[in-house]
Amino acid sequence: MKLIIAIIRPEKLPQVMKALQDNGIQPLTVFEVRGRGEQGGLVITHGPIQYHMELLPKVRIEIAVPDRYVEKVVNIIQKVAWTGRPGDGKIFILTLDDAIRIRTGERGEKAL
Repeated sequence: MKLIIAIIRPEKLPQVMKALQDNGIQPLTVFEVRGRGEQGGLVITHGPIQYHMELLPKVRIEIAVPDRYVEKVVNIIQKVAWTGRPGDGKIFILTLDDAIRIRTGERGEKAL
């Protein structure tokens, strides 16, 4: 089992969620987060005043999947979240040792 964590642009969330759902991937968790990557923030000019945004709004998606679904989920997120500009985000894949469904006590892939 793997935990896929994707940090993406907030405006891409609806399309990513729809693409995952259309491909049979329903369960996920979404967090509103702030961060920065290589672009180092953003400078916004409003008239004569400039603002430097150190941390930009992003969305963090977490999806626990059996190993056989990892490439499918990663490919969907990568394709749909892509704009080609800095700030598109990152995808991380972590190994899950176990999962437990609280309601039933099921463990492992059955709990996903």
